[in-house]
Amino acid sequence: MKATGIVRRIDDLGRIVIPKEIRRTMHINEGDPLEIYTKSEGEIIFKKYSPIGELRSFANQHANILSKIINIPVIICDRDNIIAAAGISKREIINKPISQELKNILQQRQTYTTQKNKPLYPSQEIKNNILVCAPIISSGDLNGAVILLSTSSIFANDVHIKLTQLTAMILAKQISE
Repeated sequence: MKATGIVRRIDDLGRIVIPKEIRRTMHINEGDPLEIYTKSEGEIIFKKYSPIGELRSFANQHANILSKIINIPVIICDRDNIIAAAGISKREIINKPISQELKNILQQRQTYTTQKNKPLYPSQEIKNNILVCAPIISSGDLNGAVILLSTSSIFANDVHIKLTQLTAMILAKQISE
C-alpha cells in the first residue's frame, strides 16, 4: 500500500470524499459500489466491488456451456474487466480491462450486435470482434455483459442473440439471490 499524501476529514454525517485524482486513476465513477475492508492496525481499504466477479466460477461454467453449444468464443465481463472466457485463450485475457468503446455500449443497457464494417473489440488484448453483447442487469444495476466473439465474417442471428440474452439473465438472477 502506498501513501498518497492526501488527507481528508470525515463530515458530521460520517462521509469522506475520495479525491477526484484517485477516482480518475482507479476508474471509480459516481454510483460505483465499493467494498470496505478493515485491518487490525486501523487501516480501512476501499475496493471496487464486482457482483459478477463474486460469481467467477459460475460465470466460467456458463461461458463454457454457451461456447460449446454454439461453437463460438464467449467472454463475460464486469463493468471494468474480463472475468470469464471460453473458446479463447483465457490466460491472455482474464482480468484484462475492457475497452472504452465496450463501456460505452454497456451504458446503453441494450443488446448490441455487430454492424457491418464497424468492428468493436472488447479489449486491446482480444483481436476478435464482438458478435453479440448482452448486458447483465440485476436490480436495475448494470453489472457486466455476456459477449459472443466473431471468429470470421459471420453475423449474429436470432439464436446467437437469444442465447446470449438468456445467459445474461441467468447470471443476473444469480446475482440477485
